[in-house]
Amino acid sequence: MPVVDTANLIQTVLIYALPVLFAITVHEAAHGYAARYFGDDTAAMMGRITLNPVKHIDPVGTVAMPVLLYFATAGAFLFGYAKPVPVRFDRLRHPKRDMVWVALAGPGANLAQAVL
Repeated sequence: MPVVDTANLIQTVLIYALPVLFAITVHEAAHGYAARYFGDDTAAMMGRITLNPVKHIDPVGTVAMPVLLYFATAGAFLFGYAKPVPVRFDRLRHPKRDMVWVALAGPGANLAQAVL
């Protein structure tokens, strides 16, 4: 059984996991904010328009899958996802058009992060 270097593991988490956690938090909050802007307050009522990462963590996609992949591939491949923000299509003022903007809000927020 391989020996885990604790100091290296902590460094890896700080360098990779924390920025990714911040990025997925901003991504999901942007979806919720856009949905509220276009008329759907579901995410706001559920407390999902927040930069608190705990609200956006999915136990499987944000924790278990990346950890398992980290150890299974010796850190060569990581994948994960956040808990999706709920959006009620029927509550949007112009559902077809507004849903496009809601969907683009997350990647747009990540693009803005990359530029800054």
